[in-house]
Amino acid sequence: MRRRGNGDAGQAFPIYITVVGGLLFLALAYFAVGQAAATRSEAQTAADAAALAAALETRDRLTDQWIDHVLDPDLWQDIFEGEAPVPSGCWRAHELAARNDASVDCQPDGLLAYTVVAETNDTVGDTIVPGTEDRRATQTATAVIEARCRFDPLPGDTDDEALPSLSCKDGKDWNLEPDDLSNLPKPEDLFDVHLADS
Repeated sequence: MRRRGNGDAGQAFPIYITVVGGLLFLALAYFAVGQAAATRSEAQTAADAAALAAALETRDRLTDQWIDHVLDPDLWQDIFEGEAPVPSGCWRAHELAARNDASVDCQPDGLLAYTVVAETNDTVGDTIVPGTEDRRATQTATAVIEARCRFDPLPGDTDDEALPSLSCKDGKDWNLEPDDLSNLPKPEDLFDVHLADS
């Protein structure tokens, strides 16, 4: 009886080794998947941040244009529609991507949006999956600028020094007085910046 028990134990040992080896392989596979997911997440974070940075830069420049021409309401509509001459905000996208250890391709997407493709500088790394040691993650994001305010142009017979009032999405109206421009809307009052739905 004792001899048979030892034989059973000897037969069970290879099965035990096989099961442990399989579990170890699965653990390494899950680790590889986790590394790849983390690298993709880094790329998406870099793309989101870079696209938003480019859009925020343009929002600020459009606000500067509006402030510079606040006494000329005929130019307001072009500013709110993104047709005012402002430099590209892509330099901010590259700056933010570098902080997130990534490189980007940034392109204006129409007048009031930027699309950014970000690639991580780091690779997935060595895993049990062949080829991951040189693979980088690439993700895309688009940020959109939207005017938050509207205004009704003044009729032609109105006093030349009068300014239209702005009606904004938060329910706040800005009644602007040409002789008192100390309390003008801020960039975030005039424009909303957000990531486009993917």
